[in-house]
Amino acid sequence: MNALGSYVESWSPEPLTDSDALEAGPAAALSAALDLPRPAAVAGEPLPPLWHWLYFLEWPRHSEIGADGHPAGGHFLPPLPDRRRMFAGGRLEVRSPLVLGKPAERVRSLGEVTVKHGRTGEMLFVTVRTEIGQNGEVRVVEEQDIVYRSGEDSGRTALAGIDLTGSPSSAAEWQRAWTPDPVLLFRFSALTANAHRIHYDQPYVTGVEGYPGLVVHGPLLVLALLELARTRAPERAISSLSYRLRRPVFVGEHLLATGVPGDGGAALQVDAARAEAVATADVVFG
Repeated sequence: MNALGSYVESWSPEPLTDSDALEAGPAAALSAALDLPRPAAVAGEPLPPLWHWLYFLEWPRHSEIGADGHPAGGHFLPPLPDRRRMFAGGRLEVRSPLVLGKPAERVRSLGEVTVKHGRTGEMLFVTVRTEIGQNGEVRVVEEQDIVYRSGEDSGRTALAGIDLTGSPSSAAEWQRAWTPDPVLLFRFSALTANAHRIHYDQPYVTGVEGYPGLVVHGPLLVLALLELARTRAPERAISSLSYRLRRPVFVGEHLLATGVPGDGGAALQVDAARAEAVATADVVFG
């Protein structure tokens, strides 16, 4: 048995069900944070794909938060010692759009749990499956892939001295330049109930975690990419998508979100000056 695998050999959390009214306020707030000229959706309209991340939020008691700002325990958090978490990617199937302002029910369950070996040691990949329905009908199905490590990540030390200057360029048909700042990260953390200190605590993220600056939320990168498809092809509804978060991105970096539309979909990515495709997404139009 792998070392990490031994901790989760008998770990089998039961599915969880909860509900949310899907009120219009959070969608309007994210629209403002993304500097959109108007809300992306109002009550009675379809919620853009993955904007359900603003809903079904969990607020643990303060005494239940770990030193890094993450919950110290949780139903789908694997029982690893000195656990470190990274959002790696996911997939979404839109059977029919969620409608803003109508109550919805969410069912989460544990999917695949796999130990993999990388250049920097063992990693535990955990997939959590989510089904969200309205009026008794499952409308969206999501799978999130989360990577966990136990103890220090030796590969992270190489990030401390990287050059965050420069601006990327591209010949892609869809483009949007973007430079995340601390205020945006703070607002997004509040909208998603994310208290992880790497997104707002500069002394912590540089002195304890060893990063060169505040880390941009992976979900924020994905939502910024999907805004390209939503605004550049407004007549096309997304029926499915997949995304990967390949490298951490930091506040102050000049980023370029690009999209290449094709037959039935589009290939999207975020580029930084130091690396292309730090985040990628493929969307399929229905």
